[in-house]
Formats: sequence, C-alpha cells, structure tokens
Amino acid sequence: MKAISAKSYGGPEVLEYSDRPDPKVGPDSVLIRVKAAGVNPVDWKILAGYLDPMMEAHFPLIPGWDVAGVVEAVGADAPEYEIGAEVMGYVRKDEVQHGTFAELVAAPVRTLARKPAGLSWQQAAGLPLAGLTAYRAIKRVGTKAGETALVHAAAGGVGSLAVQILVAQGTRVIGTASERNHDFLRSLGAEPVTYGDGLADRVRALVPEGIDVALDFVGGGVVEVSQQLLKDRSRVASIADGEVTEKGGHMVWVRPDTDDLTALGELADAGKLTVPVAATFPLSRTAEAFRESMAGRTRGKIVLEVS
Repeated sequence: MKAISAKSYGGPEVLEYSDRPDPKVGPDSVLIRVKAAGVNPVDWKILAGYLDPMMEAHFPLIPGWDVAGVVEAVGADAPEYEIGAEVMGYVRKDEVQHGTFAELVAAPVRTLARKPAGLSWQQAAGLPLAGLTAYRAIKRVGTKAGETALVHAAAGGVGSLAVQILVAQGTRVIGTASERNHDFLRSLGAEPVTYGDGLADRVRALVPEGIDVALDFVGGGVVEVSQQLLKDRSRVASIADGEVTEKGGHMVWVRPDTDDLTALGELADAGKLTVPVAATFPLSRTAEAFRESMAGRTRGKIVLEVS
C-alpha cells in the first residue's frame, strides 16, 4: 500500500510517500480502504516528539488518527461490521506506529462508527477527533438546554463542532473568534465576540448575569478570563491549559468512543451538525497539509484525500 511515514522525529520534511506493508488485521479489528483522513495538530506534534513522554512511538511511523473509508476485511471476532460497510473512526491505539495516513488501515472496532450518510468522505474524516473532543468537553461540564456557554476559538476545527452540538441541545452560545470569522459563527448559531484584551467586558455586555459553562480550545490564559464570568468557577473544561485542574476546572483528553461518535453521526444525519472543511490535500502532499495546520489559521478541518 501507499502511505506517509517517517523514520525519525522531526518536522514535515521527514515525511515520505512510499510503499509500506499492508497492515495485519487483529480479531477485534477491520481492514479499512481509506477514502479520506483528517489532519489534526496532534499529528505534527507527535511527529515533532512532543508526546514522547506519554506515548510509545515506533519507527517507521505512519501518522494519523482520523479516518473515513470502506471495510475491506473483517477480523475473526468483529461482528459489528460487514465487508462494504462505510465507517469513520478515531483510530488512536496505545502506541504510535500504524496510523491512518495510508491506503489501508487496520482499526479496532471500538474506535469506529458508521459513516453518516449526510456527510461527504472528507467531512466524515474530519469529524472523529475534533467532534469527540468537543462532545467530551461538553459532557464534562454538564451543559444543559437553556444555559449559556462561552466557547473559545469557536471558529476552529473543534470549536465549530462544539458550537453546533451546543446549539442542537438548546444552549445559547457565545463564541470567540477574529472579526473575519464572525459571520461564520453566526451561520452556526453562535453570538460572536472578538478575542483578546477586554474579552470579559465584551461577554458581560452580552450576558450581564454571567455564563454557565466555558470551553477552552485555545489556551493562553482564557481559563482565568472564563472564571471571572462563570457562575460556578468549576464549570470550565480545557484541552489546552495543562493547569486547568489546579485552577478548579476539567482537563479533557479525547478518547475513542463508539457511542459518542455514533451520536455525532446522528446529529449530522439530522441536519444539525456539519463539518467545515478548510482545505484538502492528496495523500502525497501530507507535508503541505502539516504546514497548513502548523500555521494555525484554518477555519474548519484539513483533510487528506486518499482514494
């Protein structure tokens, strides 16, 4: 199979597009013919060695955790899927080596869900990691219908999905973004505010009584700003502030979850959730996709088209 791989840690320049052995399929896994694979910041952070203290990596390493494709073979004890099934998944395993930036991926069934009919292959590939991150953060703070949520980096890959999930459950959403993304946030159902100095005052002008929950998808001190506005300082979740637990909030690290991914797919099929795709690249140009992600200016998801 063709795949993107690296023989050592490094930047996008260490990525190679070449032939790699087809993956073996374990008893609780299926073999997926990949249609598209989502690119996430964690992919180039793994490549750079940033996650080495917490995850074993083996080289040559095929990056990638997000995937959408068609089941081509079924393991000995994987009755959840049949050959020809269209699936999507957040295929994070205990160790890093056999990722999704390849023509074929062996994926444990616990990492997968059925692909929503209402999403393209590119959109389905961009949903799992970002969507599960947003969904888990929302569940951690216990957001309810009728409450008000402040979403930081609301126009990004995770934030834009969080906005839609919250709106679908009847939550009022205040979303931070640059002014060029305000119309985009309004189209998702959020009330936009510009991030940066004076943010707390701008939010108070919209919600004088204070907010119920806050979701931090950007870092940079926004947990403290949120706690100035929260009715209950503990109802803040972050994926970017390593000290949020010490500050009384919740740290979120996404995990594979078939039930949650299925719920996201149902929202998509109901027309309540879509996946904004910022850019697509062929698999052979993964290094360019990484550089685009590293620039940090995309609105929505970056996706590799594989087959």
